[in-house]
Amino acid sequence: MLTSQRKAHILEVLKRDGQIVAKALSRELGLSEDTIRRDLRELAGAGLLARVHGGALPASPAVADFAGREAIATDSKAAIGKAAARLVLPGQVVFLDGGTTAVQMARHLPRELRATVVTHSPSIAVELVGHAGIEVIMVGGRLFKHSLVSVGAVAMAAISEIKADCFFMGVTGIHPASGLTTGDYEEARIKRAILARAAETIVLASHEKLNAVSPYLIAPFAGIDGIVTEGELPADILTACTEHDIAVTRA
Repeated sequence: MLTSQRKAHILEVLKRDGQIVAKALSRELGLSEDTIRRDLRELAGAGLLARVHGGALPASPAVADFAGREAIATDSKAAIGKAAARLVLPGQVVFLDGGTTAVQMARHLPRELRATVVTHSPSIAVELVGHAGIEVIMVGGRLFKHSLVSVGAVAMAAISEIKADCFFMGVTGIHPASGLTTGDYEEARIKRAILARAAETIVLASHEKLNAVSPYLIAPFAGIDGIVTEGELPADILTACTEHDIAVTRA
């Protein structure tokens, strides 16, 4: 089997099964595990999958830049944003993450809502300019241009002084075993810091992020309190939500 044929087969198996187990695939193809691992490394380098111990999982397409992500699952993100906006109660202090789904949530917050929104995203702050009853607190720091959010020591210091009722978190990967992940190390640390300062954390989960994995861990799957998604969750994620008492809100 040619290298290109092997790689095509690996991607077909990944699409069919949702994972690659290197040992099983090497037996199936009659090849060494080293050969399979080399193929996995090269496919991971091309952004076509995410390597994990013993094999690979689907890579999240949500690691594109902000402009690129705006074109992914637009209807789904709008529906999720609308459903998530309904979860914000009057008088609450909520931390709203950056990202394209979070922007949709900001757009759907009721004009009459009186609440406080803390955010490290200039995009979110701009969306809320016309909401007279919403106080907006901006967290500063170094602008991470990929996601249009503040990161770094200044942002971490400001987050440590805030206690929020709820954190609406964006991620690029949601997997029962690999947890909640994102594509940048500093951004993962910021999200983890906000999660620690919120009474509850709800993940905004468009379908391309489900059962996908990115390089940097934010939190284990059990570390969240809710998921807002459109349509049905994959069976393994739904089972994990039941096991860990994670509320599921369907848009």
